[in-house]
Amino acid sequence: MLQELRYYTRMAVGIAQFLREPLPESAEAFVRERLRDRERSFLDTLSRAVFNRPDHPYTVMFRIAGCEPGDLANEVRRNGLEATLLQLRRAGVYLAHNEWKGLTPIVRNRREIPHALTDFRNPLVTGWVQSSSSGSSGSPVTTSRSTAAYLHLAMYGILRAREFGAADRLQINLQPILPFAGGLLMAIRAHRLGMPVDRWYTEATRLGDSHYRTVTRTLVWFANRLGARAPYPTYLPPDDFSPVAAHIARRRREGRAAIVYGIASPLVRVAAAATEKGHDISGTLFFCAGEAVTPSKLAVLERAGARGMAGYMISEVGHVGIACSCAVGDRMHVYQDALEVIGFRRPAPYADDVEVNSLHFTTLLPYSPNIFVNIEVDDEGCLETATCDCLYSRLGLTRTLSRVHSFGKISPQGMTFHGTDVVRVLEEALPARLGGAPGDYQLVECEAANGQTEIRLHVSSRVGVTDIERARDVFLELMRAQWGGALATRHWISAGAVSVHVAEPIATQTGKVHPVRLLSAAGQAVSSA
Repeated sequence: MLQELRYYTRMAVGIAQFLREPLPESAEAFVRERLRDRERSFLDTLSRAVFNRPDHPYTVMFRIAGCEPGDLANEVRRNGLEATLLQLRRAGVYLAHNEWKGLTPIVRNRREIPHALTDFRNPLVTGWVQSSSSGSSGSPVTTSRSTAAYLHLAMYGILRAREFGAADRLQINLQPILPFAGGLLMAIRAHRLGMPVDRWYTEATRLGDSHYRTVTRTLVWFANRLGARAPYPTYLPPDDFSPVAAHIARRRREGRAAIVYGIASPLVRVAAAATEKGHDISGTLFFCAGEAVTPSKLAVLERAGARGMAGYMISEVGHVGIACSCAVGDRMHVYQDALEVIGFRRPAPYADDVEVNSLHFTTLLPYSPNIFVNIEVDDEGCLETATCDCLYSRLGLTRTLSRVHSFGKISPQGMTFHGTDVVRVLEEALPARLGGAPGDYQLVECEAANGQTEIRLHVSSRVGVTDIERARDVFLELMRAQWGGALATRHWISAGAVSVHVAEPIATQTGKVHPVRLLSAAGQAVSSA
C-alpha cells in the first residue's frame, strides 16, 4: 500500500509537470528534427547508456560480434541504420523476448552473457508513469515514461488531428481506469492539445476495483484543479456498450461527428451495439490499439458506417505505428524518429517448418523507456515504403507496417500473454489441478464472426472434466497467479472472453499438438504461438 501511495504521488507530480511544460512550437518541426538526428541520437544514447558499462549485455554482444563503438559509428554512416542493424542481427546482436525476460539464457558464440531485466532500462530516464507487461510468476515487468516521452506523443496527437480533421470532432475515450494509465493520460493530454475529451467510458468489472476507482477519480480531480478539462470515468453496465453508441448517435444528430479511442475489441462492440440498436454512428472514426485490427473487426465497424484505424504500441518499446487517412486495412506509418524496425526471417516457435518475418525493434531516443537493439517481441509483419501523400509521408515517415500479428503470444482484448508463460499453465498447473497430462489442454485464440477476439480452452475428453464452470474458474485462477493478479484476467472475466470446450486439442498437419494456437475466424490455423 505504501509503495502504491508513493507511485501515485509521483504520478500526481508528473501530471503537474506535464501540464506546465511548454509544448514545442511546431509538431512538424519537432518530428523533422528527430528524423534528421536519428542516427546521431542512436549512437549517442548507446554511448551514454550502454557502452560506458563494460559488463552491459549489449556491450558484451557487440564485443563478441567484433564491433566496437567506433566500428558501429562508421557502419551507420556508411550503410545507414537499417542495413547496419540487419548486419548486427546476423552477427548475434539482438535480444529474443525469452532472453530479455530471463526465461532462457543469452548465449552468443557459445558464451553465456549474464543479465537482469534492469540492465535494459534506460538510466537516462526518470519516469513518473509506469506501464506493466505480462510477467511470469507474479512479476510483471514495469516500464517508466517521462514527461519528454509524453510531449513526444503529444506532437503526434497534433499531427493526427491535422491528418484527420480531429480538432472539429468529438473526442471519446473508451479505456480502462488505473492501474492502466492510458485512459487517464489520454484525457489529460487531450486538454493540452486543445481537444478535450467529451466522455471517458470504461467497462465495469466483476472484481472489486473500488480502490482504483478512488485513485482514478482523485487524480482526475487533481488534474482539473490545475486547469485540465478531463472527464471523470463513466462506468458501463457489464458487457453492455450500447450507452457509448447512443451517445455518439445523439451528438451526431447535434452536428458533431466523433473520434473514439480504445482497445480494438471493445470498440468493435460499440459498433455492433449501434447496428443492433439502430443508432446512427456513421462517419465515426475508431482509433484501435491493443490487439490486431483484423479484416473481420474492420468489417463490423464498416457495417455501422464507421471506419477503423490501426495503432501499434508495445509496452516495453513504445509507440510503433500510426495510421494515416489513406490507410487500407491495418497499414501504419512507423514512428521512425523514435524507432528502427527490421524484419528477420526465422523459424516460428511451437510450429512445424513455419518461417516468420520476425520484427526487431531498436530504440533511438534518449528518453526511450528502455534501451533495445534488435529486440524481438514475437510479432511479425510486412515492412514497405509508403506510397501515399499523407502528412506523415510528407514529413519523412515513409516506412509502413501492415499485417501485424503474433506468432509467440496471445493478445485477447488488449492483454498480452507470451506463449512460454502460458505453456506452464497448460502443461503443468492445469494437469496438477484438474488431471490429465501435457497435451490434454490447449488455448486457442480465434476471432468470431462479430469481430471479437475469443479465447477457448480445449480440454481433451480423456481428462474427464464435467464441470465446465469449475474448469474455467481454475484456469482463470492460475492465470491470475501467473501474472500477479491482475488486471489482465480481470478484463477477461468482465468481457466473458474465455470459454471452455471439452474437445480434442487441434493438431497440426504433422499430427503434433501445440499448447497455444492462433486461429482465424474460419477456424484455420494462421500461426502457432
